[in-house]
Amino acid sequence: MYIFPKDLYVDVRIEESFDTKISFKKKCLIEQKIRKNTGAFIRVFDGKRWYYSSISEVDLVQEQIDKLAQMATPNPHILEHPVVQKFEVNQTSKLNYANEPITNLSVLRKRNLLESRLELLDDPIIVNHTSFYVDNRTVKQIYTSKGTEVIFDKQTCGIRMSFDIAYGESKDQVSVSKGFDTFEALEMTEEYFRNEIQKTIEFVKNAVPVVGGEYTVLLSPMATGVFTHESFGHKSESDFMVGDETMQAEWTIGKSVANEIVTIVDDGNILGNGFVPFDDEGTEGKKTMIITDGILTGRLHSTQTAALLQEDLTGNARAMNFEFEPIVRMTTTYLEKGDRPLKEIISEIDKGIFVDTIIHGSGLSTFTLAPSRAYMIENGKISQPVRISVVTGNVFETLSEVDAVSSEFEFLGFVGGGCGKMEQWPLPVGFGGPYTKVRKLNVQ
Repeated sequence: MYIFPKDLYVDVRIEESFDTKISFKKKCLIEQKIRKNTGAFIRVFDGKRWYYSSISEVDLVQEQIDKLAQMATPNPHILEHPVVQKFEVNQTSKLNYANEPITNLSVLRKRNLLESRLELLDDPIIVNHTSFYVDNRTVKQIYTSKGTEVIFDKQTCGIRMSFDIAYGESKDQVSVSKGFDTFEALEMTEEYFRNEIQKTIEFVKNAVPVVGGEYTVLLSPMATGVFTHESFGHKSESDFMVGDETMQAEWTIGKSVANEIVTIVDDGNILGNGFVPFDDEGTEGKKTMIITDGILTGRLHSTQTAALLQEDLTGNARAMNFEFEPIVRMTTTYLEKGDRPLKEIISEIDKGIFVDTIIHGSGLSTFTLAPSRAYMIENGKISQPVRISVVTGNVFETLSEVDAVSSEFEFLGFVGGGCGKMEQWPLPVGFGGPYTKVRKLNVQ
């Protein structure tokens, strides 16, 4: 398709994206926007230095290749360079949504769906609310001088509802969201939103402050997923350890880092926010076993980090869009399910905390989860709702304290947000897991 200069490595990433956003403040429409965007990111490598260009006019790709090549130094041995040798060569098409793309649906149908969900917020203690519907379909093409020619797409849509609750002296700000890769699945969420809104109302009415201390904690799939992403997923992104001998020693493959019932995976082939059939260097999506039965067995790579650390590619070189270079990022990261029913796990907890939903999470060596809804567990049953500021712990100590994971499991994704790293935010990612019991965590 393009004429690549001799004795240089070149890759071209072309993106065509379609986005919809519809926003309401209470029941007043405040935004209805459809946006189409096209652009390309071009790289040239001469073995010593990368040369980049980002353009919004894809007809100028060849011109940009030629300009970047003039700045580089031809290298007759470029194909022998360790990084260039690592690049996969793939030639295929993976257009999962070409037959029924979300771009074919009318904006009226999308707005009607959101408006139907607004009716669920008609409760006197909900004093204010804002809601939005978003969707995106992106088609990418990647071409390289080694011979890669791939085209693929991904698609997501979702609804997020944020509302203020006031009940006597109790006040709270809450968000409820749900996202899928098809509009038809999103249309089936009325009962989900109804239940989540009602649970939140009952929580605000009845929750009492927690008595701080050390508790056995049961994490929901949402809390498990955010803990896995924030506290362990980021540590598995290998660009953190390139040139850092201390980090490499801490992160030695084969090291025992968790209870043997813990297995953590990153998989770009799972449909949803983290779906990456090919990463932004043309590497095919992989299932990477980060922890297997408590043992550190892998980490996430771009082509460059895989070459530097002499490990296999994982398909984790990702960019926010065509304006950015790819860096090491997660796709869908989760803790694998176990074989124990949730009811059985709860029954064995005499006194503990169930973290149901969370506002946010953060951390690397030490992590913090800020719960939105949480409940006491007493005598093997979920009981009083409790207000908690934070749940904290050391990552490796917590992984060692995990002593039960449920057979129930759920994948999730952010709606209207995502993962941040360096200047690239918010990148869509998936997360999830089972219900996870941790013997002891600090609760405040």
